[in-house]
Amino acid sequence: MRYRRVKTPGGTYFFTVNLATRTSSLLIDRIDALRNAVRQVKAQHPFRILAWAVLPDHMHAIWVMPEHDGDYSNRWKLIKQRFSKSIERTEAVSSSRQHKGERNIWQRRFWEHQIRDERDLQSHVDYVHINPVKHGHVNRASDWPYSSIHRYIRAGMVTPDWACPIHEINTSGEAGPRKLR
Repeated sequence: MRYRRVKTPGGTYFFTVNLATRTSSLLIDRIDALRNAVRQVKAQHPFRILAWAVLPDHMHAIWVMPEHDGDYSNRWKLIKQRFSKSIERTEAVSSSRQHKGERNIWQRRFWEHQIRDERDLQSHVDYVHINPVKHGHVNRASDWPYSSIHRYIRAGMVTPDWACPIHEINTSGEAGPRKLR
């Protein structure tokens, strides 16, 4: 089956990419290998990262593609390949994957959504950053080390207590459960 994907040069996209084994923690266990794979692919095939959160078994990202290039599929393929090559072969591989020369690290596909407007973008950036909380890994989004929320905090776009329950917010005079600037 051939999947049809909208690949708009210069487009902004939200992605979900999963490991084949959803109980694995490989992505955070081998975060340096993932970062290296992304860095290498980005150097050869540029794109801009607006948001990213890496969880143990999946990740969410928002990319802006170059004005002349909308081929995000190839970039994901290369990231997956480079990451996989850096991981020792210990996983069981089905016969269909063996036949195709694949490993059993990643789900075969990924999910993408083209961002429509600023409201859609903000909603998806928020989703990326709250995801570690949603999955119960931390109580505050800023406590998750593998997230672009730290870049947003440094830039003053959100506070460290962004999206915290009201009882966890410090009393700096700017109380509120969700403080976006």
